[in-house]
Amino acid sequence: MIRRNVTTVFSVNFIVLFPEMVFAAGNGAIDTGTTAWMLTSTALVLLMVPGLAMFYGGLVRTKNVLGTMMHSFVAMAVIGVLWAVCGYSLAFGKSILGGFVGWSNDYFFLNGIDDVIKGGVPEYVLAMFQGKFAIITPALISGALAERIYFRGYIMFIILWFLFVYCPLCHWVWAADGWLFNAGASGLIDLAGGTVIHVSAGFSALVAALMLGQRYGYPKTAMNPNNLVMTLTGAGLLWVGWFGFNAGSTVQSGLDTARALTMTQVSAASGALTWIIIEAILFRKASSLGFASGVLAGLVAITPVAGVVKPSSAIILGAMSSIFCYCAINAKIKFGYDDSLDCFGIHGVGSALGVVMLSFFIRESWMQSAAASANGTWSCWNQLSIQLLGLGATIALAVIGTAIIVYIVEKTLGFRIDEHKEIEGLDQSLHGEHGYGLVHPDLMA
Repeated sequence: MIRRNVTTVFSVNFIVLFPEMVFAAGNGAIDTGTTAWMLTSTALVLLMVPGLAMFYGGLVRTKNVLGTMMHSFVAMAVIGVLWAVCGYSLAFGKSILGGFVGWSNDYFFLNGIDDVIKGGVPEYVLAMFQGKFAIITPALISGALAERIYFRGYIMFIILWFLFVYCPLCHWVWAADGWLFNAGASGLIDLAGGTVIHVSAGFSALVAALMLGQRYGYPKTAMNPNNLVMTLTGAGLLWVGWFGFNAGSTVQSGLDTARALTMTQVSAASGALTWIIIEAILFRKASSLGFASGVLAGLVAITPVAGVVKPSSAIILGAMSSIFCYCAINAKIKFGYDDSLDCFGIHGVGSALGVVMLSFFIRESWMQSAAASANGTWSCWNQLSIQLLGLGATIALAVIGTAIIVYIVEKTLGFRIDEHKEIEGLDQSLHGEHGYGLVHPDLMA
């Protein structure tokens, strides 16, 4: 039995995301329409990883382009294997260790789901869809550490971070018996990973950047992007992939899917427009990098809330996120920390804004359904308290867990690259390659 009325509280808990909580046990007929959409969404979310690699790769200096892109691509291999072996079980298995994390033997190596169909969708599809979220999250963190970390140290970092930060947090927020999922009258609202993905990655990135220190020569030495054309293309791929990210998280092909897709588009557009307006007012120019940053600001803000707001609210949230993220990125200059590619400034700040502010933008019909399902105990203020609780718990786990993991990696394999290799560049010193073969190594900046 489902603990709540899925029909009326679907968007509150987004419980159809996760197989154990929504669908009755056992097999059933395949819903080909929903399955086809979920297969498409899974591919769209995976597309975001090379999109992120291009976005980050274009922003670093020429000598680091391949090394930076490899941080995103290697997550596809490392986390891709870990997710099948134990990640799915840790995230969506039954609570153990006092509810800190999950575990189910049927999910170990995905052995027990070979012929399982839930809600009309093969569980393999549900597992792979969620696995793509697990892949991109640690890859986001690499943006704050670009141009100054060992590849071996990065691999060890994402393994430990995935096991001890991502999987527990995923279990808290999205599993049937997760404590944040069951908090209060309606549970934490987080459609596609405002807390689980963007806030956790953003604050983890900030901690890691502070612990590892600035790049050699920062901020006095100019560190200009090597290829903004590639960055802009990467942003476009992220925008397209985000439709699978948010709309796919409804795990259906219906009204809620349409709502999530629409809010995603509207917020991204609003974020991009607001950012270029800010630049036009301040500098009388609109930059391609500003446009791309605005797109991401709008996308991360709408990620937790796309299922519960209307287009007017999505426009406001996208605009607010661009303003807050713009200020956060400029603040790093004042405070002197080196978040190389603004992972904290965009993902941490923008999505935290969405997680909190959604309480004031929820559409009326949803509020009425939530109140009815909760026997009149639901209110936007109660929901705000739950959102703040979830945000605080996410930040605490990300900050403490990341600090411990960075320390362990630095003391074992080594994390911060030595000065000589950093000056030489990641591409040559760690990978023995050059991103642009027509550019002489001595001319690389």
